Amino acid sequence: MTPPAAAPLARPPLALSIASFVSSFDRFAVSPMIVLIAADLGVSLSASVAAASGYYLAYGLTQPLWGVLSDRLGRVRVMRLALYGAALAGAASALMPVLAALVVARVVTGACFGAVIPTSLTYVGDTVAPAVRQRALTDLMAAAALGTALATGLGGAVAGLVDWRVAFTVPAACALVCALGLRTLPEPPRAAGTGQGVAGYLGMVLRHRWALLVFGLAFTEGAIMLGAMPFLATALQHDGLAAAVAGLAITAYGLGLWAFSRLVKRVSMRWPAPVLMLVGGTQLCAGFALVSLHVSVPAVAVTALLLGGGWSFLHSSLQTWATSIVPQARGTTIAFFAGALFVGSAVASWAAGPLAEHGRYGLLFGIAAAAAVPLTAVAAVTRRRYGALAAEGAHSG
Repeated sequence: MTPPAAAPLARPPLALSIASFVSSFDRFAVSPMIVLIAADLGVSLSASVAAASGYYLAYGLTQPLWGVLSDRLGRVRVMRLALYGAALAGAASALMPVLAALVVARVVTGACFGAVIPTSLTYVGDTVAPAVRQRALTDLMAAAALGTALATGLGGAVAGLVDWRVAFTVPAACALVCALGLRTLPEPPRAAGTGQGVAGYLGMVLRHRWALLVFGLAFTEGAIMLGAMPFLATALQHDGLAAAVAGLAITAYGLGLWAFSRLVKRVSMRWPAPVLMLVGGTQLCAGFALVSLHVSVPAVAVTALLLGGGWSFLHSSLQTWATSIVPQARGTTIAFFAGALFVGSAVASWAAGPLAEHGRYGLLFGIAAAAAVPLTAVAAVTRRRYGALAAEGAHSG
């Protein structure tokens, strides 16, 4: 007899939330440490940015690989393998004596940690019903938000008061614990049509026009949000503030992300996705516009809070959309989505490095604010069109 299907979940398993917390901590801990790394290793600020941009680039470029592997081998198996790799590479990051070696170690760490959140999102897509999926995804986002808040606050404080290398050691140790803890998490059921070769999964995703559109939106969002946000801390440090103070100022991002994700969970059943996107995009634009006019601790804190809200409303809506487009290759789809997001962030942070080097933060943040306007408009309009077409298809079917 075929065993009965497991009841669908209403929220992500705790083990996934903890792994997402650790992954976010590692990803955001470096932002308030860029200036300290440059001073300690005797390199320029624009050169030390490679420790962050290289991480983001590897995080993004490896997403298709992790996605195909998770579709072929299973979600939990891939996450455990990646976490073991992140633990080793993260520990190596804390030991590197020169910038080039540090960048290599961070690239490997980013490539490994890159599997965690996208595969967790895919797990939720596999196990949570579409009607409540955005609510479950916001739970996962809340865990990641707490990791972000602690990383931006404690990362800068630990780096400034103890040593920046310690901030790389902690998530490496936690990654090892998470890999061991995921042993008991069951593999989820997957949609019919899985079990194809790599070319089959890639073909299903890359021939889907809506998937390509969402990837483009993710790339742009990553360039605006994740590409510009790390420079909030360096903008404060440019004016002479200590890394610990700068890190505490942008802790508001994680706190805002956590608080607004609770709000999104409440309203997502009543507000349509295009409205959620408009709310999020407006916060994104307003936040960067504020610091383009004046950089100070209060301004950066308010901006960070608004960016947390923007991410909660806009990004959760985009990633929920991504989980539904190609369910037969959900792992590959989410991987490309996350890959586009972080490749966008890496390209933007690299491009913004010279502006930061010369202290032109007003221009940097002004460009981010301006770019948020077309992103929000295109996302809301196309999501509305997609929903209308899906409703027509369901009705005709």
